[in-house]
Amino acid sequence: MSESHIPRKRFGQHFLHDQGILRRIVESISAKPGEHIVEIGPGEGAMTLPLLRAAGKLTAIELDRDLIEPLREKARGVGELEIINADVLTVDLSALAKGTPLRVVGNLPYNISTPILFHCIEHAASIADMHFMLQNEVVDRMAAAPGSKVYGRLSVMLQFRCSVEALLHVPPTAFRPPPKVDSAVVRLVPLPASSLPDVDTAALANVVRAAFGQRRKTLSNALRDVATAADIEAAGIDPRSRAEQVPVADFVRLAQRLEHD
Repeated sequence: MSESHIPRKRFGQHFLHDQGILRRIVESISAKPGEHIVEIGPGEGAMTLPLLRAAGKLTAIELDRDLIEPLREKARGVGELEIINADVLTVDLSALAKGTPLRVVGNLPYNISTPILFHCIEHAASIADMHFMLQNEVVDRMAAAPGSKVYGRLSVMLQFRCSVEALLHVPPTAFRPPPKVDSAVVRLVPLPASSLPDVDTAALANVVRAAFGQRRKTLSNALRDVATAADIEAAGIDPRSRAEQVPVADFVRLAQRLEHD
C-alpha cells in the first residue's frame, strides 16, 4: 500500500494494511454484484477495491479531500466508484438508498464512531446490514447484555433496532499508524420493521438517556424527572434496580407506558 498520504489526527485516520485481516473482513461482508455498498471513510482504498471488484459498484463517503483523486485513480478499471466528499453525519442515507437497501461498511474514525452509529440507526429502514471496524471496547458496549458493567445507552438503542454480532478482533499492528487501543469488527443487521414494538423512538431514547445518565442511582431516582416509581412498577420493573440491570424490552415497555399517560 502507498504510504504517500500522512494520516490526519483531526480525522482520526488509521489505515488498515494487514492483508489477512482485510481478507477476513471482505469475506465476512461477502458482497455480491448488484448490491448497493456504501463505505464510510474509505481512506486509501484497502477495503474499497476488493469490495468494488466483488460488487461492481460502490459509493464511498470521504471527508478528506486529499484522498479522493488517488482513490479514484486506484479504482479505475476495477468498477464503478461514486465518491461523496462530505461528513457522513450530513449525508441522508435513506435518500442515497433510492429504494435499494444499503450495505454499509467502514473503518470508522474512533473519535466520532458513536454519532456515526446513531446516524446509521436513524436510517436503519434503508439499510440491509452494517459491518464496522471500531474500538474493541465500543464493540463490547454495543453487544453487552443486561447485568454487564459496559451495558449502557449504546447497547440498548442499538439492540432495540438491530442484531449485534462481534466478528473479529484486530490488533493495533494491523493499522498505519497503530492506534493505542485494540479494535474489532462488528456486524449490525436491522430488525424487520414488522417485528419492532410500537414505541416512539425519541421517547425511548429519552428514558434510556435519563436512566444511564446517573447509572449508579436506582431507576426511581435516575428517572425522577421522567417517570414515577408507580410508572416504573407498572412496566414490570423494580424501581430499586439500576439501569444496567434492565433488559431492552423493559425499557420499551416503560417508554410505551409514558407515551400513553
